This record gives sequence, structure tokens and C-alpha cells, in this order.
Amino acid sequence: MIIKLIFLVSFFAIMILIGIYARKHATNVGDFVLGGRTVGPWLTAFAYGTSYFSAVVFVGYAGQFGWKYGISATWIGIGNAFIGSLLAWVTLGRRTRVMTNHIKSATMPDFFGSRYDSKALKITASAISFVFLVPYTASVYNGLSRLFEMAFDIPYWLCVIAMAALTGVYVIMGGYMATAINDFIQGVIMLIGIVAVIGSVLSQQGGFISAIVKLSEIGSDIPVTLGQQGAFASFFGPDPLNLLGVVILTSLGTWGLPQMVHKFYTINNEKSIKTGTIISTIFALIIAGGSYFLGGFGRLFNNQAIYSGEGKIIYDAIVPHMLHNLSDVLIGIVVVLVLSASMSTLSSLVLTSSSTLTLDFIKGTIYKDMSEKRQLGIMRVFIVFFILVSVILALDPPVFIAQLMSISWGALAGAFLAPFLYGLYWKGVTKAAVWACFISGVGITTSNMVFGYIGSPINAGAIAMVAGLIIVPIVSLFTPKIQKQTVDSIFECYEETVTVRKKKSIQE
Repeated sequence: MIIKLIFLVSFFAIMILIGIYARKHATNVGDFVLGGRTVGPWLTAFAYGTSYFSAVVFVGYAGQFGWKYGISATWIGIGNAFIGSLLAWVTLGRRTRVMTNHIKSATMPDFFGSRYDSKALKITASAISFVFLVPYTASVYNGLSRLFEMAFDIPYWLCVIAMAALTGVYVIMGGYMATAINDFIQGVIMLIGIVAVIGSVLSQQGGFISAIVKLSEIGSDIPVTLGQQGAFASFFGPDPLNLLGVVILTSLGTWGLPQMVHKFYTINNEKSIKTGTIISTIFALIIAGGSYFLGGFGRLFNNQAIYSGEGKIIYDAIVPHMLHNLSDVLIGIVVVLVLSASMSTLSSLVLTSSSTLTLDFIKGTIYKDMSEKRQLGIMRVFIVFFILVSVILALDPPVFIAQLMSISWGALAGAFLAPFLYGLYWKGVTKAAVWACFISGVGITTSNMVFGYIGSPINAGAIAMVAGLIIVPIVSLFTPKIQKQTVDSIFECYEETVTVRKKKSIQE
């Protein structure tokens, strides 16, 4: 217990000290929300990766999808690395940084308002962000409950309150820069932790080869395998179609999540984009690939500890049960690993939501003119409010919240991905097309939650994203265009001439 407490106290102390240090980088709105757009490649890449992966992935998703798909669940992590990180950086990174700086946009709703010349779109996007970020934040806390009960026998409510308070302190003090520096440290902990945990868990089964052999012997009596033995140790697993839906939702979804895209706003130069792309991809491959790979061996730890009183599988209990026989030092590392993953995601969600409400809803709508000092004050108040709401939901979640959390990614990415992506590349996107995408993205995922016409909420989210990519260009072809002069003035940022050294370009 002393070893575990030393890990925790050291971790918490470092977070607070960084918040104090970063106060000098949070003196105005631009610095508080964007780090002054001067954040380097390592901090940006780690901020992107740690915001991507939380306790929801390590405990919940790894346990659930590892149980369902076996070793083939590793494809989810590979998709996260190459679609959710590499392709996202290549496709969105540079253009997002250039255009958002040109139109003075600090948030995704602000981007929609400026890019499509519509205050109504900005306010609606702000409302969608808040509604679906709150339950997503609450879900981050839930991933910690069983781990803390296993490691410390600490009540879940105490863990939630302590974690929320600590996150609130360093985000309020240091803003985005405190979040980015902490994300880097937390990311390093995650990398070390996941490698150590995988090695230790597999050693309990006699090593990798032995674990694969044992996994290959499972399956003939399980309905999803259609009688096939060895499905859980196979390349594509027992259910490749639904596996594809998970890959799409968890990989392509990052392209439309406000807290993820926000990282591209803060990049300081071209070198940071190239370096950040590589670092972010490697980070995702190790963390996501490692988490789902670990979860793929969950069926080797099948016993009564992971079942409810009614005999149903408790997916959130699978990974904690896999870890319960580890040494105290490794348990301490695991706890700090999951805390790191969760707090980095939580801080990103809190900052995104508070800045969105302040800059996109309060400013210019309720208060026509707001000083920098007042904006910072309101943002800090909303950070506290956002944390309180998410804590209340996490401590005593209504039944519908559990369903709502599962569609948060689908609703946000379904609404925002297509108009954001097309808006960076194509002048022809219309306001009507953006409205249509907002309606379809939120409509598909929420209506499916009520009526269940698509079997899996994950597939519903994936369908909502793909639908938006089809709806936006089709609607844009048949609806009134935005004034040409307005669009041209926005896209002129890409035509600005810059001078570079010949090691960057060989053009004469």
C-alpha cells in the first residue's frame, strides 16, 4: 500500500506544480485556450494521443472488444494509429492550423461560425458539443472505479472527487499549456506502463506462445464463432463486420471531435506538424494497439469475478481482473497509467467545453463586448461547472446516461466531421449542407438509442459519420452557395507566399 501511495502522491504533486508553472502562459484568452499557438511537436503529439485514449479505452473498450473479438481486436488499435492519428494529422493538421489562425478561430463551433458565415451554426455547434461532451466526461470516471477498488479499496466516490478536483486545479491555473505539459508526462507513464503490464499478464499464462495456444482452444461452443475453434486467435476474429464498425467509429471519429481537432490549432510551425505526425502515430500504435492486444486475452481469465449476479458479463471488470495478481509495484504503475490516461482526456474535455460555452455562446450572444479578463474569468467558472456536472453524473448516473455515453463519439463526429473536413478543402460547402449534417449526425445516433433500428450503437455512430461525408457534398450541389467574396477571403490564407530554405523545397 505504501508503494502505491508513493506513486499516487508523486503523480498528484507533479500535476499541481506544472499548473503553477504554466500560470505565466495563461494571461490572455489565446494563451489560455491555445497556448499562444506556439506548442511544439512533442507536446502537441502527446496531447493528441493522451486525449484520444483514456480509462474508457484501457479498461472498458479493451475488455469488451477483446472479449468479443479476441486477438483481432488489435486491429482497432492499428486503425486508431493509422487512421485516427497518421491520416488525421496528414489530412487536417496543416490546413486546420492555417485556416483557424487566418479566421481567428479558437474552437470548432467558432470555426463553423466564421467559415460558413453563420452565428446560428456556431451556437448550435456549441450546444451539441456541450450536450455530448458532458456524458463522455462522466464515462472517463467510470473506467477508474474497479481499478481503484482493486488496488486501494478506496470508495469510488472519493476517487472521482479527488481526480476532478486535481484536474480542475491545474487546468484553471495553467490552461492549455498546463494540460499539454501534463499530457506529455502522462503519456510517458502510459508508454512505460502498457509495455510492463502486457509482459506481466502474458507471463501469467506461460508467455505469448502459450497464451495464443490456450486462446486457440476456445470457441467451438460459443455462438458468435459459428462453431469454429480458434476464432479468438485468428487474424480477423469471429465477427469481422462488426469489428470494422468499431475500427471506423474509434478511428475516423477523432476527425470530428472538438477536443481532438483543437490540438491542431495550437501547432507552432511546419516542423512541428511533420514531427508530431510521426510521434502521434507511434504513440497510438503502442497505447491503443497494446491495450486491445492485452484485452484480446481476456477469455483466458474467465471466472466468476467478471460476471454479475444475473450471470451477465461485466466488461469493465475483465481488465482489472486480469491485473489483480500483479505485484504491488506493477499495480501502482497500472493505477498511475489509467489515472494519466483519464486525467489527460478529462482536462482536454473540460477545457474544450468551457472555452466553447464562453467564446461561442456567452461572448457576442449574452455579452456583446467582453474584456479578456472577463472571458478568462467566465471560462474558469465554466470549468468548475463542467466538472461538477460530470461528477454528479458519474456518481449517480441515470439509466439513459449509460446509453448516451456510448453514442457521444458517434453524435459529435457524425455532426462535425464532414462539414469540418470539407470546409478546409472545398469552397462549395453550403450552410444548408452543414445544417443537414448536424441533423443527420445527432439524429441517427440519438434516434437509434431510442428505437434501436441499428443493432449496435457503435455501428450507428460509424454510419452517422459516413452518412455525413455523403450528405454534405450532395446537399451542397442543390442549395444556395455562400457569397463568393466571403469564401475567397477565407481561402486566400492558403495562397499566401512564404519563403523557405532549400532543405525544405528545391524550387528555384
